[in-house]
Amino acid sequence: MNHEPVETTTNTFLPKVSVVIPIYNGEADLPELLCCLSAQTYPKHQVEYLLVDNNSGDRTFALLQQGSENTQITIRPKSENQIQSSYAARNVGIRAATGEILAFTDADCRPEPEWLNALIAPFVNQDIVLVAGEILALPGKTLLEQHAERQETLSQKHTLAHPFCPYGQTANLAIRRQALQLVGLFRPYLTSGGDADMCWRILQQKIGRLEFAPNAIVKHRHRATLKELESQWRRYGRSNRYLHELHGVDLMRDITLSECFYLLGRWLLKELPKDSVKALAGKASLVDLVSTPIGLYTARARAAGQTEAKLPENAKIIESL
Repeated sequence: MNHEPVETTTNTFLPKVSVVIPIYNGEADLPELLCCLSAQTYPKHQVEYLLVDNNSGDRTFALLQQGSENTQITIRPKSENQIQSSYAARNVGIRAATGEILAFTDADCRPEPEWLNALIAPFVNQDIVLVAGEILALPGKTLLEQHAERQETLSQKHTLAHPFCPYGQTANLAIRRQALQLVGLFRPYLTSGGDADMCWRILQQKIGRLEFAPNAIVKHRHRATLKELESQWRRYGRSNRYLHELHGVDLMRDITLSECFYLLGRWLLKELPKDSVKALAGKASLVDLVSTPIGLYTARARAAGQTEAKLPENAKIIESL
């Protein structure tokens, strides 16, 4: 079979796409999210949006129903009220989907208008079964947001370079339906790491290849407070523990207290004075001055999450499509 790239135009490769978005307490995010979905340039008659409420305590589901009646795009509100997990919610959307390509993003993401066009285009090659788009930062005001943007914390380039096996995050990922029929759905009881698990199951069975689509862009807001930042990095640590138990991934080495004290001391005595001089000369910013302590804070949070996590037995369950 010839897998040479084919030039895509509005009259060529336009498969039916089902966009699945899990939502938990997303009342504040919905108006802007729906605007972004309505602005997609992919032909509207070829896309359905399955927005799955995951037992929200606010007006999310009512707003989804209202939105489905007052829009020019096809919105199909769904709900998952039994299992509190974004992966269980995604499974509800997958089961109801009619598209040959399943695209995923999150309620707090803001897809660019060309997102779907760029994300779906690589599937013109039949050996492509996974496509990961890029995740960029929404403009941030706080120091923590600016630091995360500088580090490109959410970028797919980190997960695509994973030493065990590349994967794409479900904030911006598309999967050929055929692959899900072969390997099954997301693990419904897993609370973190389900995107890596799904991609690895597909790639390890050699069903097809993963492609990066850098122009398929969604934007995401970074964490603005220390509490949110700690929660994010603890979740990363839990994810690593779960993937260790499911796939044998190496655990991240914990950073010891003595190493922390050494690095903080070096920062105080060497880096901070040096960067302060640069800042006075306009060659460094406040973000540069605090990069080391923020990095140590997130490393400790990730280590704590990894140490405390224990994979629930039911997280090994994989349901079929």
